[in-house]
Amino acid sequence: MRRIWRELGTALLLGGVLPSVMVNASALLVRENPKELPITVTTAPQSETSMNVRLRLKDGTVEEMGLEEYLTGVLLGEVPADFEPEALKAQAVAARTYTAKAVLTGGKHGDGSLCTDSACCQAYLPETAYLAAGGTEEGLEKIRAAVMGTAGLVLSFEGGLIEATYFSCSGGRTEDAQAVWGTDYPYLRAVASPGEEGAAHYQDVISVDTNAFQKTLGRVLEGKPETWFGTRTLTPGGGVDTLEIGGESYSGVRLRQLFGLPSTVFTVSVEEGKIVFRTKGFGHRVGMSQYGADAMAVTGSDFREILEHYYPGTKVENLGNFVT
Repeated sequence: MRRIWRELGTALLLGGVLPSVMVNASALLVRENPKELPITVTTAPQSETSMNVRLRLKDGTVEEMGLEEYLTGVLLGEVPADFEPEALKAQAVAARTYTAKAVLTGGKHGDGSLCTDSACCQAYLPETAYLAAGGTEEGLEKIRAAVMGTAGLVLSFEGGLIEATYFSCSGGRTEDAQAVWGTDYPYLRAVASPGEEGAAHYQDVISVDTNAFQKTLGRVLEGKPETWFGTRTLTPGGGVDTLEIGGESYSGVRLRQLFGLPSTVFTVSVEEGKIVFRTKGFGHRVGMSQYGADAMAVTGSDFREILEHYYPGTKVENLGNFVT
């Protein structure tokens, strides 16, 4: 079953949810030693607000469903069900905030709908698909409990819904939104994110042939490969801000896009005639680290403390405060 989850998770998720004004996570990756946890279904916070979500499916059809029903599918697609309950609750609040902001402001598609592509909106896995792929009823109930246990709760900053971005793992420290998207959000700052070592893509190695490297850059570089790389500058979160290659400066974000790197936290070396990237983290690294949230929950933090850590200065409020 674990192999099935790994393959399905890798196919579905590319590393994180991006702001609705622009774009994880390794959702279905089951940890090697899942814990047997008691399932407690808590009474949902009282909310008079109802919201429907229009979901664009891969076959081109649009399905309409209730917000909390949709969020169950999001959590099934975004995070392992064996995460700690408080980490799942934090994920539910972040996903609800992201969804509500998209519905109320138009989102990526301009009409308030969302799709199932995690590189655009959020991952989504129907309950039937989860069970068919080897998921358990216990895992499903645990996800439902996290959604219902936070029903109606969202994150706000200075009176408005936040850009509740999240991703798989940071490699030890998250990133400033300014460094990735060029837009400053006071609550999307670089913060420490320890305990992520169990994530599938905590560290990766990517090797590129020197000819392919030059072709990807669209340039012919002079001299030996060892001389191609110059000054490197870093972002507040420890990612590559800029790297000089062949006398020209490239942003870390651009190099990640060009070479399909898991994150902007990387080093470059020349080994046996190849360009070798050694990376840490998976995703854009802005907002909440899913594996970091789980690590915080393991050490006793509740979902509110997790959210305050990854979205500093925000408030947990009822969605009804933002819907007229």
